Amino acid sequence: GRVIPYLARAEWLVLREKEKPVAEIFSVAYLQEGAKGRPLTFVFNGGPGAASVYLHVGALGTRRVAFAVDGVPPPPPARLTDNTESWLAFTDLVFVDPVGTGFSRPVDDPEASGKDEKKPEKKKGEDSAFFGLKRDLQSLGEFMSRYLSRYDRWDSPVFIAGESYGGFRVAKLARLLQEGCGIGLNGAILISPALEFALLDSSDYDLLPWVDTFPTMAAAAAFHGKSGAFAKNTPLAKVLAEAEAFATTELATFLAQGAALAKPQRDRVLGRMAGLLGLPPERVARSEGRIPVQAFVRELLKAERLVCGRYDATITVRDPFPDRDVFEGPDPTLVGIERVFAGGINKRIRGEIGVKTDREYHLLSREVNRAWKLDFERHALESQVGATDDLRYGMSLNPHMKVFITHGCYDLVTPYFSTNRIRNLMKLDEPSAQNLTVRHFGGGHMFYTWEASRIEFRDAIAAFYTGALPAG
Repeated sequence: GRVIPYLARAEWLVLREKEKPVAEIFSVAYLQEGAKGRPLTFVFNGGPGAASVYLHVGALGTRRVAFAVDGVPPPPPARLTDNTESWLAFTDLVFVDPVGTGFSRPVDDPEASGKDEKKPEKKKGEDSAFFGLKRDLQSLGEFMSRYLSRYDRWDSPVFIAGESYGGFRVAKLARLLQEGCGIGLNGAILISPALEFALLDSSDYDLLPWVDTFPTMAAAAAFHGKSGAFAKNTPLAKVLAEAEAFATTELATFLAQGAALAKPQRDRVLGRMAGLLGLPPERVARSEGRIPVQAFVRELLKAERLVCGRYDATITVRDPFPDRDVFEGPDPTLVGIERVFAGGINKRIRGEIGVKTDREYHLLSREVNRAWKLDFERHALESQVGATDDLRYGMSLNPHMKVFITHGCYDLVTPYFSTNRIRNLMKLDEPSAQNLTVRHFGGGHMFYTWEASRIEFRDAIAAFYTGALPAG
């Protein structure tokens, strides 16, 4: 409801090792003109290998790509519109593209500059020094420190926000920035985060990944009118509450005991599960309660020859190869939206802001993703890799830091219930618990493509910033 005059600044910042340039990180900042002492928020996405484009022109920036009100991608070409839900209303913003994404690159020329198009450029994935968990975090910490120094913003309240693997980064940085870089944080926002890697890699021999995805599957079945337990117009909160209760009691017991469970009880659990998921009982029985996400999204609407999106199970695409055993079509909520974000970010940066470069803007580099590694010493049997401990450490280190974690309820990639469980296992005392907000919205992994969710999210975060800033 008001006009905010702002400066848009797009630039490369050079990272150095032993005073020699080793990488260039590209960023776009939006800064309210004439305002002093505003909060400053550093924003990045995940992947790993993803640029900040999704939060930049999807939710937080001053301009955004247009979607239908329910998140369905519009016909091409991509269209930009003023973003009335931009976070610029309450914070300056710096959208950061980690090395290997966007226009950010490793460099091998000591005199290299981001504006010099004649220097040799390494191919995606060719230099994997930055494509590791630890080095990636260090590079982001160095970027933020250099940015605060370059623009004399050390006296600004600092926030960090990240999506997906970016949420994992935020949890890790909640410790690293404050303990290793001297950057105090007022707030950390984790959007559709992947907090613990073990929960992303399910098998026949574990329980938790299957428990975590179950409520989202039940919600998708109810949304599409396939649930045998709920009518299509059943409120989402009711569906989730019943699915969560079943997943953490009967289903968890069934998955833990396996063949040791008596047949009458097994049959009862499998029947209830089939009803909640809208799948044939024989299919659920054959999997013994462990339904892979890829199988669920293809089989739920198989009769209509439709496949649900993994990132938003409410969005569908036609199966181009219905006779093939393995789905070989596009995911409508990742591949299907790439054209929208690619068109939007290139128009925004090149056309509206005016960056002149021949570089390709890498939205999601699969080469970087494949090259990613755990670049720290550990024993072969030490398989637990996560960020929740770092988040707890950061909250203890700085009792003034507020944390906001959020998901879309129809996201099957990083399901909301995983965060709900983790929150209840963090052993927070009352003051720390008061600093942590967990709230979810309608939609999927990028729930902000839903108009109502984007508005609700903006309002919730505006209130979060107010509570996270020092009084006076």
